[in-house]
Amino acid sequence: MTVKSDIEIARAASMQPIADVATKLGISGRGLLNYGPYKAKVSLDLIKALDGKPEGKLILVTAINPTPAGEGKTTTTVGLGDGLNRIGVRAMSCLREPSLGPCFGVKGGAAGGGYAQVVPMEDINLHFTGDFHAVTAANNLLAALIDNHIYWGNKLDIDPRRVIWRRVIDMNDRALRSIVNSLGGVANGFPREDGFDITVASEVMAILCLAQDLKDLERRFGNIVVAYTREKNPVYARDLDAPGAMAVLLKDAMLPNLVQTLENNPVFIHGGPFANIAHGCNSVLATKTALKLCDYVVTEAGFGADLGAEKFFDIKCRKAGLTPSAVVIVATVRALKMHGGVAKDALKGENAAAVAAGCSNLKRHIDNVKKFGLTPVIAINKFITDTDAEIQEVMSAAASAGVKAFLCTHWADGGKGTEELARHVVKMCAEGGSEFRPLYSDEVPLWYKVKTIATELYGASDVAGDAGVDAKFKALQEAGYGNLPICMAKTQYSFSTNPNARGAPSGHVIPVRDVILAAGAEFIVVVCGDIMRMPGLPRVPSANTIRLNDQGQIEGLF
Repeated sequence: MTVKSDIEIARAASMQPIADVATKLGISGRGLLNYGPYKAKVSLDLIKALDGKPEGKLILVTAINPTPAGEGKTTTTVGLGDGLNRIGVRAMSCLREPSLGPCFGVKGGAAGGGYAQVVPMEDINLHFTGDFHAVTAANNLLAALIDNHIYWGNKLDIDPRRVIWRRVIDMNDRALRSIVNSLGGVANGFPREDGFDITVASEVMAILCLAQDLKDLERRFGNIVVAYTREKNPVYARDLDAPGAMAVLLKDAMLPNLVQTLENNPVFIHGGPFANIAHGCNSVLATKTALKLCDYVVTEAGFGADLGAEKFFDIKCRKAGLTPSAVVIVATVRALKMHGGVAKDALKGENAAAVAAGCSNLKRHIDNVKKFGLTPVIAINKFITDTDAEIQEVMSAAASAGVKAFLCTHWADGGKGTEELARHVVKMCAEGGSEFRPLYSDEVPLWYKVKTIATELYGASDVAGDAGVDAKFKALQEAGYGNLPICMAKTQYSFSTNPNARGAPSGHVIPVRDVILAAGAEFIVVVCGDIMRMPGLPRVPSANTIRLNDQGQIEGLF
């Protein structure tokens, strides 16, 4: 039997006009702003009209630590949304927008897979509605205003050595990590060291995803610290009169994007911060709007539960006042075998012992979710090479941890393959019992927050930083930022900072390399180990095989 690729399945989809999809949510007329026949944004007037309406139940989909074998978290989020609709409840999914960097790098797109996809897949994985380009433009406008201010006399007395606002581009480009700008003579400004981050790591992206409305968006832009004076006093974006123009660039990007699954169910895709270098969640505005439109909203948080879920709980839920009713942890037999020591090229052979060993990773994620007052359910994302003995090892591991596990076949069967999981999730939401709580309180010191995450969730024995790191924590604490939550920037592949340490390592020390204030986003980024805010392309990037065929169709995108 020939297995169709994701793009072949998506291209064969029978899509409904987006206006018809919107009617399932009660959206019509001026509430919908069409971007062609199959994608649209919802208007701020519609969102404001929803004020005071009751909210549905929020379901988070997270996962074990990712491996090259794949876990399918987005695929499961889409499949569960379809499954909920199949059992007769009003549900929709909320996802992040894909970044061009991974699409042309190694990870691929983020529109799901198999028969649990969102469409139009090619549009979503490429330029979509232009939100990322707007974020890039707003970020780089602020960078241009900084250098322009210095050029025209520097009234704010900005120290060019202490400009901390970096430019961004939505592409993996290691050559831009560290640069020198303004070369070429007097007319081009004052040369200084600079660099680029990837767009999804921009504080502008984080602000877009955390802002409640346009007024809040502009307020947060004003609070961005862009540089320091020679006396080491902070310079804010508002000092450069930048927030108004930045908000103008994001006026349309602020609106949630509506698309559909292969089964024609509604999905919001909005915002796209990575979870290993940012907070890894779709926009607050999309999530809150969905909760007013549906009885059940399924959302995902990037990478494993140690990163995406922790930030969803400690940053997004804390700041937006959200309370999840259920948590789904996605696991695959293939990935658990890798966590149990099996190499990628040996995954096809049955190895129940390796699955059992790899379940140490799953069990720690289960225990970690419980620390937030929530009991998760396990979704086993089935691959055709999985054997009954291997699946049973996962079932047994879940049972030993006091949670249920369900075998899900959504990649092959769409929503039909998650019906059993969907019924259980509805039951969990109905029974309540959730005592959701963040991992730490606002009042505890910043260093204590970092150490709590590292020791409680990562299994670390301690956290270490040099004198410069200690000084930054102390300065932020004294400057009044001690109440902000922590956003850990760490490898997604391990509980440690060593991406090759699979399973559930413990007793390691988490090295802190840098501390970055995101005053507009209202969190502190703590950079651990060798993690980069600008990824590089692999030796053989996906871009090498993405092309147009003779019919003008895209080939190689996944």
